[in-house]
Amino acid sequence: MARKPAKMYRQVKGQSFTRREYSGGVPNNRILRYFMGNRKVAEAGEFPVTLELTSDNTCQIRDTALEAARQVSNATIRESAGTEGYALRIHVYPHQILRENKQATGAGADRVSQGMRQAYGKNVGTAARVLRGQRVISIHTLPEHYDAARESLRKASCKFPTPCTVKVVKGAEQLKGKV
Repeated sequence: MARKPAKMYRQVKGQSFTRREYSGGVPNNRILRYFMGNRKVAEAGEFPVTLELTSDNTCQIRDTALEAARQVSNATIRESAGTEGYALRIHVYPHQILRENKQATGAGADRVSQGMRQAYGKNVGTAARVLRGQRVISIHTLPEHYDAARESLRKASCKFPTPCTVKVVKGAEQLKGKV
């Protein structure tokens, strides 16, 4: 059976459901790496420019969307900055377990699919609960790679179910009119 659309899980409803020991068979996390690029230089604080992608609304972002955003932003910034000219970090972790009450499909399913109301459901994926204004992705880079970093965060924001804002957190004075 195919996955339901992500828009069904976009809204933050009810209490958080994160205890994996109570729910059997939680799907694996699809995010491969949370920190890409030159991590040592970023941790030392030697990159002069820092950009952040923040969410404009409270929502849930599925782990597949986070992985897609990581891949497109990493590929975009790596083309211009190389592997050592940036550090990209995903700041949210998909703790929230998503459940789905599977419905019967096919001939005669209209009589079967009414089912239980408010059923518990099976685990189908995970998502990160993101608050309004929360940092989702950040990129540390050099001033000459600012345009590529901004473009990579813009492309990443297209993968999320909420509008996002790209902010220059550090080094705006070094960009000389680009901001």
